[in-house]
Amino acid sequence: MTTRESLAGYATDDCINVTTRGRRTGRPHTIEIWFGVDADSIFLISGNGAGADWYRNMLAEPALTVRFADGVERVGLARAVVDPARRRRVGDVMGAKYGWDGDPSIGLTRQAWCYDVPAIAIDLAPSARDPR
Repeated sequence: MTTRESLAGYATDDCINVTTRGRRTGRPHTIEIWFGVDADSIFLISGNGAGADWYRNMLAEPALTVRFADGVERVGLARAVVDPARRRRVGDVMGAKYGWDGDPSIGLTRQAWCYDVPAIAIDLAPSARDPR
């Protein structure tokens, strides 16, 4: 099974759990978060902006673990999405998956969530079953 096939199989799941290392403590920190899948990458959007702990942890220590709803765990590396075309793709993927209208209490519109706030791409390491 290739990484692409395994990710495609998870694309309709609502959430994943991502475990990072705390940038100050070094301790594991797990979040449940919405995600998108595009080709070989998992996308995450930081609706709370660049100050979100999980986002800052990923930038400081990109190695992480992803746990899917069926219990499968994979290791990977996080990277900020900085290319404007790629960031637009993140917004398109996430906007198509989630019918969320934003959160007025924090001043976050759907448009800003899809296209403006920071995003992360996670590239998974090949699994033990992956023949690549």
